Amino acid sequence: MKAAELFVRCLENEGVKYIFGIPGEENLDVMDALLDSSIIFITVRHEQGAAFMADVYGRLTGKPGVCLATLGPGATNLITGVADANMDHAPLVAIVGQADTERLHKESHQVLKLEEMFHHITKYSARILSENVINEVVRKAFKLALTEKTGATFIEFPENIAGMEVEASPLPIKNAQLPEPSQDRVVHASDLISLAKMPIILVGNGVIRGKACEELVKFAEKLNIPVANTFMAKGVMSFRHPLALGSVGLQSKDYANVGFTKADVIICVGYDLVEYHPKLWNPHRENQIIHIDTVSSEVDAYYPVSCGVVGDVRLSLERIADLATPHKGHMMRPLRDALISEMKAHSKDTKFPVKPQKIIWDLRTVLESDDIVVTDVGAHKMWMARMFRCDKPNTCIISNGFASMGIAVPGAIAAKLVNPDQVVVAVTGDAGFLMNSQEIETAVRLKLAIIILVWNDNAYGLIEWKQMNKFGRPSNIAFNNPDFVKYAEAFGAKGYRVEKTEDLLPTLKQAIADDTVCIIDCPVDYSENLKLTEQLGEMVCPI
Repeated sequence: MKAAELFVRCLENEGVKYIFGIPGEENLDVMDALLDSSIIFITVRHEQGAAFMADVYGRLTGKPGVCLATLGPGATNLITGVADANMDHAPLVAIVGQADTERLHKESHQVLKLEEMFHHITKYSARILSENVINEVVRKAFKLALTEKTGATFIEFPENIAGMEVEASPLPIKNAQLPEPSQDRVVHASDLISLAKMPIILVGNGVIRGKACEELVKFAEKLNIPVANTFMAKGVMSFRHPLALGSVGLQSKDYANVGFTKADVIICVGYDLVEYHPKLWNPHRENQIIHIDTVSSEVDAYYPVSCGVVGDVRLSLERIADLATPHKGHMMRPLRDALISEMKAHSKDTKFPVKPQKIIWDLRTVLESDDIVVTDVGAHKMWMARMFRCDKPNTCIISNGFASMGIAVPGAIAAKLVNPDQVVVAVTGDAGFLMNSQEIETAVRLKLAIIILVWNDNAYGLIEWKQMNKFGRPSNIAFNNPDFVKYAEAFGAKGYRVEKTEDLLPTLKQAIADDTVCIIDCPVDYSENLKLTEQLGEMVCPI
């Protein structure tokens, strides 16, 4: 068979269901082989959209999302989404066609050193230089994408290699198993927890990746220790749970952050430093830190680990909980109560434009607990991370490692493919929306009913927030928008404009009932940003 056919069989062997991408001249053989494959090719309108779709697909399924592009500009358009997946630890495999190997050594049309470029933003980057190594390269790319900490890998496939004849077959799948935690580290961690006066748990996305949410909740309940989560770990513990303190990472004196200043032992479970720098919650380096994760801790002056428990997070939590002495009570309930009070404060607000708190309240009201929101990057992300209540993991998807604008619309498409029976909402600012709004056509063509809720302020609102906080005046953040209702209709989608605050809730309900692609233009009052800063101190989240 052709090498391209073997390549596709290897992808099938890895369980690939979808490939997101754009056909090109240098991947013609692969595209033709896909016609005889069980793999569904999702033709997108921009390679960045393809990478973001693969990114969110990987995060939701725990299986590598796959994106494909041609050489040169097709490949470079993938970079932002691939980097996002890698820094958010979402499993992804990026595949790019390349020119004939006989012109890679010289200046040649559209030829770049792609293997070297992607080396810096992936866990593994390889060029296929022989048809006989295809099965090994594909197996390694998928294996490393799934090895903790999960992330992105890259395969460059020259067009002349793709057309060669080969006799080979896919390799059997043998992914690495997580080791059991060391017993002496388990004992040490349990001793530190037993002796602590006021411990607190900081949980990260690694708990979701490790499928350890249930064990985390049992651990916290058994030892009676409150839990704060990073942005990307929303829903690990239901916010309804009395031990849940909500999300950390926004304001320096936010309620959960105050809990860290009072704590003497901080138990970090599945925590990724890329999300929320320890300098922000351990500025004096005085806290004892217990690191529970699948890999050893990163070296950081503000993350001095007293005890590292490395291995299967589920087993680590179970074994530590069996040995540690439960705490009789904790003094952090007022932090939780303060946040709940703030969430409810604007539930009946009717001022217009709509306050961020009111948008979130109405959105949470219309959605079921297993419905999914995919949040773009901007001021709206800060509000959603802090105030959108989650009961289940992976129901509020936030990029907070690379934190790239433009992820929401393509991410929502991937989320709907994975969860066709759930309502999926892309929560985005007007700036991030237009960065990948071309994928509306993809959603309409595929008949994927997603709702795009646009927080419209005609500006780069998050940057204005920071500028006003630091300098007291804005700098070059304003812009104009098209008519989003007409824009939606031009794609064959439905468009709605919120013209008074009382319209928002019924508009959201109507969009859900429409069961098609809907865009809701919702003017937002970001004067609330500086009010939050005044109330809770300096904004600390890096983006």
